[in-house]
Amino acid sequence: MTLFPTEPVPDADTVPVHPAATVMLVRDAEPAGLEVFVLRRTATARFAAGSYVFPGGRVDAADGDPAIAAYCDGLDDAVASAALGIDRGGLAYWVGVVRECFEEAGVLLARRRDGGPTTAGDADRRAVHSGTLSMVELCRRDDLVLDLGGIRYVAHWITPVGEPRRFDTRFFLASAPPGQDGWHDDAELVDSRWVRPGAALAAAEAGELLMMPPTVACLRTLAASDSVATALGAADAAAPPPCIQPRLRYDDAGRIVGILLPGDPDY
Repeated sequence: MTLFPTEPVPDADTVPVHPAATVMLVRDAEPAGLEVFVLRRTATARFAAGSYVFPGGRVDAADGDPAIAAYCDGLDDAVASAALGIDRGGLAYWVGVVRECFEEAGVLLARRRDGGPTTAGDADRRAVHSGTLSMVELCRRDDLVLDLGGIRYVAHWITPVGEPRRFDTRFFLASAPPGQDGWHDDAELVDSRWVRPGAALAAAEAGELLMMPPTVACLRTLAASDSVATALGAADAAAPPPCIQPRLRYDDAGRIVGILLPGDPDY
């Protein structure tokens, strides 16, 4: 969600709410311990400009292509949809996570069927981002299987009414594959780093890293774990995540001055 609008806000009833998916990529590092991957959006971005975010974005229609099911391991649409509390189409969120993670972080949450190393590189990443190469085509070409069983669903946020762009975002958690360190694209994303969740929270509190409330909330949850195994175990043990819908806080002149979260006195 944007921190504050920088353009005229249309009538709330006319702003579409787009499905979106984002993923906390985590790894164990020595001697730091658990680290999570974050990227900084360009200052000219139309959404979350300048903010540090997890890899993610809108769930595209192609993410729900029925042909992708043949390349998915560990999850089908019925199970995925039940986990999200929707009737159908849930698998597209997991596929969207894999695609966005590859586009934005260069990390491919997939493996070859024959057990060999994946060969998809930067050219493929850019082709997927531009839409000239679909995930189905990439999987078919390289005989890839998407590792969906290892991706945990952990949070659900909806952008406040009144924002010029709104998203119904599902947050996920996944272990980064060995040897895939991640890097930003130097276009929509201008910085990337692996950071301890606690250190990221401290930097956000100090004003050194700009972060949106959902990112901060997810980092707080992640900071309770000291390893990838602990974080994944906590996700497995957690109850289904509630849908969190912040509200905008206005001053007496009608200007947006902040965000209200469930539990705040004036929410």
